[in-house]
Amino acid sequence: MDKEDFIKRIVVGPLAVNCYLIGCGKTGEAAVIDPGDDADEIAAAVRDAGVRPLYIINTHGHPDHVSANADLKNEFGLEIVAHGLDSTLMQSGSDLLSLMGVRVIPSPPPDVTLEHGDTFWVGDIRLEVIHTPGHTEGGVCLYWREGRILFTGDTLFAGGIGRTDFPGGSMRELERSIREKLYSLPDDTVVLPGHGENSTIGSEKSGNAFVRM
Repeated sequence: MDKEDFIKRIVVGPLAVNCYLIGCGKTGEAAVIDPGDDADEIAAAVRDAGVRPLYIINTHGHPDHVSANADLKNEFGLEIVAHGLDSTLMQSGSDLLSLMGVRVIPSPPPDVTLEHGDTFWVGDIRLEVIHTPGHTEGGVCLYWREGRILFTGDTLFAGGIGRTDFPGGSMRELERSIREKLYSLPDDTVVLPGHGENSTIGSEKSGNAFVRM
């Protein structure tokens, strides 16, 4: 009998980033989404789950979401997956985040680059790539349609949105990304953000003070 698909949240780093381990119960394959720090803790979660990790998927290139990339890539032989527009950011880090106490460890470049509309597979789990610029130029969200789950990175939070005052940010672009690409998804879609607690698309459409329909 196959095991069930699963998602495990691991909160890492000084900015409390939500790193997610997503695993396919049928194949045992898995991916780590946004490993921003605490590589040892993430590696322990991978081993405890008994899965075979293949990928690191970054929703965007800020150091608080990519600083454990190098360690995990070396330990498990993982491929790094991200949007090409954030490749330089991933490899160079951010002085602004360093001043905020974030441990800035540049990431290796992506092995696989994503584009809007791509489909990415983790075992039998299909993730649809939604390019959502605004927080960064190459920010993406990952939509698991069959599970009604959306990994939003720093694009959309429960009651909030990602900041747009870093280089490459744009409030106009972020609003457009959220309204046109995310709020068109079913209201019962569960939002798994890069920081903070879960929400739903319906809750954010009606109650998010920053971007409402």
